[in-house]
Amino acid sequence: MIQTIITHQCSQCGSTDIIKNGHDYKGDQKYHCKCCDKYGTLCPKKGYSQAAQQQVKRAFLERVSLRGIERIFGVSRRTVSRWIKSWAARLRPLVDTLDPAAADDVLELDELWSFVKRKVNKRWVWVALCRRTRQIVAYYIGDRSEASCHQLWRRIPSTYRHCHSFSDFWDTYNAVFDESRHQSVGKEAGETNHLERWFNTLRQRMARFVRRTLSFSKTDHFHEMALRLFIHYHNHQCIS
Repeated sequence: MIQTIITHQCSQCGSTDIIKNGHDYKGDQKYHCKCCDKYGTLCPKKGYSQAAQQQVKRAFLERVSLRGIERIFGVSRRTVSRWIKSWAARLRPLVDTLDPAAADDVLELDELWSFVKRKVNKRWVWVALCRRTRQIVAYYIGDRSEASCHQLWRRIPSTYRHCHSFSDFWDTYNAVFDESRHQSVGKEAGETNHLERWFNTLRQRMARFVRRTLSFSKTDHFHEMALRLFIHYHNHQCIS
């Protein structure tokens, strides 16, 4: 039998005259130094590595809920929420993720139904997608009114505003977009197929945007952060 004896020292004065003093919230052994009266943790756990955080980020973008991440990786969902806020805060403006617009680019416009906390709290996701690059050019989360459509138009970069665009027959598009460059069509025309396919991808990868789901956003702020993270990731993948 092999036994290993480990002698712990006070991290402040180096004394070995220390005694056990309970455990911290992580379950790690705490100590009290009789020489300098310091309280501390014997073997404090270091923070999560960047590799671990990136692994959690990939899981979040692959439809794993916060509680699911907590069960799989052993990371508190509060910690994951804090990471998500940090990741979203460091994102560049969406326009910086886009390829330069071309003269013959076409935009596909549509809205996706979602909710926050309760299904009665409807949040419509307005999206403009460039057909050539498959990138999301602009988005807005709001209601289904003309004011929300105006917000989508304002968020479209100026270099893309010359583009011809297609949408469904929702009246607000004709009231906001230039009739000479915009056309309303039915689903059977196939002019918004790429955006409808992207909506399917969004719902497949982010459960909080599915109509029937137990995963949902509790606040509007987190709802938009999750969408921003996914859109930036998607646009980057289109470039690479």
